[in-house]
Amino acid sequence: MHETEISPMDYDAFFAGQLAVVREEGRYRVFTDIKRHRGNFPQATRFVGEETQPVTVWCSNDYLGMGQHPVVVDAMHAALDECGAGAGGTRNISGTNHHHVLLEQELADLHGKEAALLFTSGYVSNWAGLGTLAAKIPGCVVFSDALNHASMIEGIRHSRAPYKIWKHNDPEDLDRKLSDFGPDVPKLVAFESVYSMDGDIAPIAEILDVCERHGAMSYIDEVHGVGLYGPRGGGVAEREGLMDRITVIEGTLGKAFGVMGGYIAASADLIDFVRTFASGFIFSTALPPAVAAGAAASIRHLKSSSAERELQKERVAHVRARLDAIGIPHLHNPSHIIPVMVGDAHKCKRISDWLMDNHGIYVQPINYPTVPVGTERLRITPSPVHDDGDIGRLIDALSEIWSQCELARLDAVA
Repeated sequence: MHETEISPMDYDAFFAGQLAVVREEGRYRVFTDIKRHRGNFPQATRFVGEETQPVTVWCSNDYLGMGQHPVVVDAMHAALDECGAGAGGTRNISGTNHHHVLLEQELADLHGKEAALLFTSGYVSNWAGLGTLAAKIPGCVVFSDALNHASMIEGIRHSRAPYKIWKHNDPEDLDRKLSDFGPDVPKLVAFESVYSMDGDIAPIAEILDVCERHGAMSYIDEVHGVGLYGPRGGGVAEREGLMDRITVIEGTLGKAFGVMGGYIAASADLIDFVRTFASGFIFSTALPPAVAAGAAASIRHLKSSSAERELQKERVAHVRARLDAIGIPHLHNPSHIIPVMVGDAHKCKRISDWLMDNHGIYVQPINYPTVPVGTERLRITPSPVHDDGDIGRLIDALSEIWSQCELARLDAVA
């Protein structure tokens, strides 16, 4: 009797097949190769093979243009000259540079907390922070907002702690779910302040009321709030006078602060606990000292300067008003994020490509899995460095392509 010969799996064919499905669905992602112009951002150069094209970036998370601010750039140059390129190791083994210590002090002060802890990104700070707390607190149950970021979800899953998902921005549903667990059960409630795709803002005070009623810890992701809201840029929780009621505030250095990295701020004991037990912290090489110095300079500047925040608000209002005037649908929300709703992955990419190819306007299409199927959009982020000319060109181009799409739709119906 002959054994049946089994062919080994063709791995590359599997990869190619899965990618073909993504392409067919219109959600294959192409990286746009650009070089930002210091001192002239949002202007940049796009590279397509051997050719270049001038572009205006309208989808950056460098919300206030701090990535090119002289205060930040000068601090990074100085630290590079002082310390060299890299940190030289993990924070535990030779990698704790004095610039890291100073940055953590700035962050703790920003949020009115006893201590702060740096990570290599906002994703890692959520994954390690939530994952460590939920895993190491005996019997902890996590309560996660339905629209929490992937990094928060991954941290919760990694912890293997039991979790419940509550309806987005719904304190009453959170209250009901917490009520299923007695006062002896440790509880951790995780949510965001500003949700990055719809731009809505959480009812933080009401959520904290519920947390306190049930003896639950609160963990807020302020990555799209820090630098932008509050009198010193401490986020939405600072603006609303709520930071002292929150157990853990998580943020990023890679958006409004214009550099890179993530962090958590909390009590000294909680921070020391995560520092001691979080593998994502223990085994990661520390941020380059120049990055830490640049981030600290950005935070210090925005603690005392509101000019960038005020001008950004003005630019956002201007773009919204112009979109309303020409009837282009966008989600109305109280934040700085303007989601222009398209509702189809193929159409969203076509519009994005057309804007880039014909007008040098870079707005990345946002599709599944970042947003649900049928809610594809262009996510526009006006900043203080966009001027009236930039806004005029954006609105004119959107008006032109929207008219073309509407005519095509009417022809198809006819």
